[in-house]
Amino acid sequence: IDDVGHKYHLELVLEDVLDKDSTVNCTAEVLYHLGNKNIAPAVQFTIEGELKNTDEADNTFYSRIKSLEKELVAENIPDSHGSVSPEMEPIRLLAQVASGYVIWQNSTENTKFQLAQIKHVKQVKRSDDCLEFDYMILLHEMVSQEIIPWQMTVLWHPQHGVQVTQDSCQPKHALE
Repeated sequence: IDDVGHKYHLELVLEDVLDKDSTVNCTAEVLYHLGNKNIAPAVQFTIEGELKNTDEADNTFYSRIKSLEKELVAENIPDSHGSVSPEMEPIRLLAQVASGYVIWQNSTENTKFQLAQIKHVKQVKRSDDCLEFDYMILLHEMVSQEIIPWQMTVLWHPQHGVQVTQDSCQPKHALE
């Protein structure tokens, strides 16, 4: 689009991460703005059908975390063999959703980010009903093959969804 940016029309099949046999069709238009790389791409999408309802799993995870005597702390999800323990799978899924927001906000036409690993996650004690997690994640930038440390603070409640309240790219030495 002249003087505005590049617009792409996409047709995708989305796979449910909890039920690999469940898919829905999605169409999307993505507009990358010209010039200012600090503006997230504009995205309009339509989904045909519904993915599996996760209320039961969400509430089970929420209750489990709320009932912990000490705040959750974990490292290296998945581990060096690519394994994720069943009790850490919801923590990984939450990071996947939250990192999707970070990736969207920081994407350009020349980048392709993917969540590679949760380096560290720590639950933050709160006085309200939300769960808060402080994540240090590793994003794999597929084009340059860089591994980029990224810090993100995530709020979550089963009835209110996921919110990334703070995120920032970290220097490479943050991994040491």
